[in-house]
Amino acid sequence: MVRLQAYRAVVDGKRRGNNPGPTAAIILNARRLIFAAVAFFLAFLLVSIAGSAVHAESGAFAGMAGNWSGGGTITLDDGSTERVRCRASYAVRADGDAINQTLTCASDSFKFNLASNVVAQGTALSGTWSESIRNASGNLEGRGGGGHFHLIASGAGFTAQISLTTRGNKQSVVIKSEGAFRVTSISLTRS
Repeated sequence: MVRLQAYRAVVDGKRRGNNPGPTAAIILNARRLIFAAVAFFLAFLLVSIAGSAVHAESGAFAGMAGNWSGGGTITLDDGSTERVRCRASYAVRADGDAINQTLTCASDSFKFNLASNVVAQGTALSGTWSESIRNASGNLEGRGGGGHFHLIASGAGFTAQISLTTRGNKQSVVIKSEGAFRVTSISLTRS
């Protein structure tokens, strides 16, 4: 029985025959309050940081900003295929719902410089595009978000379907058209 009382006294922070005075109780309570204040401050700080990260990473085009490069294949209108190298740059508006994009690709016999500006309203996408080598331009319409986008690019005598998927620092772009090239399939990595 004596051992049990001694054990309980140690667990409760008391030693047998040693009653903490009022000063010890104040110090113990002060330590608890300081610990609680530090824990509250850290929790508040972590929630604030997480909230900022969510805000910075929200919007249809969140996580796409930066410079990308890679390659793939292009299938020309005669059915032949060529390797293609590409560079892309994305500037995303602060709210994540607008993007300016440039994409330059070149193969042995083909090159294009594409620029586009796209705005998202919910999952609806709209914007404009231009291609500087052929002096072509037009409109973009589509749907997307969360890293997956499907667009139709249309202009004078030109229509193309564009699919774009972004996962982290990897991106795939597929462009299908009835023009000088039939299909372009590109894999990009953010640098």
